[in-house]
Amino acid sequence: MSVAIAVLVGIVVLALALRQWLLVRECTPCPSEAFDGHIHRVGKAVIAERRCENPRATVLCMHGFVADMRYFTRHYEDPGLQLILVTSCDYHLPITGPREVPAPWAKVPSAPEGTIAHDAAVLVQALEHLPRTDQVRVHGHSRGGAVVLEAAKLRPDLFEKVEVVLEAPVLPRARAYTSLTRAQLWLLPFFIPLWRMAPISRHNRGAWGPLEDARKRELIMAFPFNPKRVSTMLTNLVDLARWFDERDESLFRNVRRGTVLVPGKDRVLESKSMLESAQKGRPELEVVTLDGCSHFVLWDRPDALPALERLPERPSATA
Repeated sequence: MSVAIAVLVGIVVLALALRQWLLVRECTPCPSEAFDGHIHRVGKAVIAERRCENPRATVLCMHGFVADMRYFTRHYEDPGLQLILVTSCDYHLPITGPREVPAPWAKVPSAPEGTIAHDAAVLVQALEHLPRTDQVRVHGHSRGGAVVLEAAKLRPDLFEKVEVVLEAPVLPRARAYTSLTRAQLWLLPFFIPLWRMAPISRHNRGAWGPLEDARKRELIMAFPFNPKRVSTMLTNLVDLARWFDERDESLFRNVRRGTVLVPGKDRVLESKSMLESAQKGRPELEVVTLDGCSHFVLWDRPDALPALERLPERPSATA
């Protein structure tokens, strides 16, 4: 009997040790890409700014859970845009040979790493110090939508003249399409290596929507490799569940104008609860429902994104 108990204890200890190793081990990132611009580091988060000499407008983007900054680059490829892209805390930076520019204004957020509040504090710094135009759009996808709302809560003054785009966003009192149990969260470190072996499989195929677009497939294949550690994914998920419950629709008061895009066939977040939350927002926020669209509106229905309006040109000085 004592031998059996010793074996059982040994198995438990081994499983706990293996779980801890899987949690903290840094994964190998997917191949990076060239980026014509520079970066600012803010602790373990990164702000990338594309080179643009005379921008007509500024777009600041925050990606979603396990995505990366490349989610936005094709849609905002106009060279006349000052494109600023935030990479979540402890995520791989998908840039080959990044050119780092020191940022004397950068301060590591006090909020715990991996939380929405932490990334929101980084986004606030980017919005406060980097835009070079009067026309500013802040675009958040999925978890990035919650980051945008949290940033507006931290500094509502910065959002007074900003247009927000909340695309398939995490919203107060909304829900995930499928919630993970505590047991599933505990086992997550054992499942992630399997996901990395087959990022797109018959088990998760329904979450992605159409996959004919090669670029979309490529970036989805990178999803399980974007966070550096499983512990970061776990923190993201636990914090998301807490944020859903703790925040309410008063967050919408901190944004002045913009659009909420609600996909009708979202298999990551629950469309019904997302719509109910969005409809309780400010009347200045336009809520657009997209029947049959997946969670990835920017890839599947780019036509649904509001156009960037051109501001009137300032009159030139006369002699």
